[in-house]
Amino acid sequence: MDLNKGNLKKIRGLILFTAVVCLAVLNMDVVLHSFFFLLGIVRPFIYGAAIAFVLNIPMKVIEKGLFSKAKSFKTEKIKRPVSIFLSFLSVILVIVTVTVTVIPQVTRTMIELGNKIPQFLADAQIWLEELFASQPQLLAMLEEFEPAEINWDSIVNTIIDFMQNGLGNVVSSTVTVASTIIGGVVNVFVALVFSFYILAQKEKLGGQFKRILHAYFPQKVHDRTLEIASLAGKNFSSFITGQCMEAVILGVMFVVSMTLFGFPYAVMVGVLIAFTALIPIVGAFIGCFVGAFLIMVDDPVKAIWFLLLFIVLQQIEGNLIYPHVVGNSVGLPSIWVLAAVTVGGSLMGVVGMLIFIPILSTVYALIREDVNEKNRRSRKS
Repeated sequence: MDLNKGNLKKIRGLILFTAVVCLAVLNMDVVLHSFFFLLGIVRPFIYGAAIAFVLNIPMKVIEKGLFSKAKSFKTEKIKRPVSIFLSFLSVILVIVTVTVTVIPQVTRTMIELGNKIPQFLADAQIWLEELFASQPQLLAMLEEFEPAEINWDSIVNTIIDFMQNGLGNVVSSTVTVASTIIGGVVNVFVALVFSFYILAQKEKLGGQFKRILHAYFPQKVHDRTLEIASLAGKNFSSFITGQCMEAVILGVMFVVSMTLFGFPYAVMVGVLIAFTALIPIVGAFIGCFVGAFLIMVDDPVKAIWFLLLFIVLQQIEGNLIYPHVVGNSVGLPSIWVLAAVTVGGSLMGVVGMLIFIPILSTVYALIREDVNEKNRRSRKS
């Protein structure tokens, strides 16, 4: 009789679950609207948790380095606030240093490009004319590539039409952009405050999470959840630390090598490649494309040599540096790293590329552990 009651309870639960799923599918627009509405509400807290997780890495290093031997009550009381402050300060200093280094060079580079591009285009046209001089048809097409005459009447009519019809849209768009900026500033402030609270109370929050698991779930679920959380935290920390170190090393390699070989924009291109290298697999190629374009405007021959230098340094970085610095830190084969970058980038952009690798690494480790355990049991039986 008890067995029948148990089966009946399971059937009722299955019917209820099926009904909820069918109702959600039939009202998918409402479900999605509600989901994105809730996501907008909790987004600052998600960002705050992410900031806290990243800052927790240098904070632990600071606490261990500065306060490992100090055991007095006063030291224990100020240890956490000082470590949090120094962690925030270190990140701010890095951002300010990079900004002060890059922005003046970017400004000078844009001015130089504005002066050099017209001459570059003229030289390119002459070069193409000489190259295709033996091809009359291509040369005729090239000569037809001339600026069209400016139709001032059309421009004046367009301006009048804009003043009559488009000015209201511009005002409305300006208000929308202003409200978006204000909302973004508020979200950033809330995220920073929330991250500060998480860092200050991380042991207490961890204890509360464990007590909730212990109170509402069986011991097996409790232990397994903590094990997965520990594995995920380790993978995320290893990936973030390794990726940042790898990006810094790659940027320094480009700055030093470009300076030694006399390439222009060495510091700016090196810093740009270091930042874009934080994006796994494809990031450094973005920096390479921008650097090659800048150098090409200055000297096309040096741009070709820069591409060769990039290939050499990428081989050194990919075969020697990355395996030791990042490499197996997340324990994920390269084919799955590519899959994680592709799926994460398509779903969440650059942020998805960064977080999907440790997520997939955690899933991969759990599946590998389960497969090994099942194989071990099958061999024993």
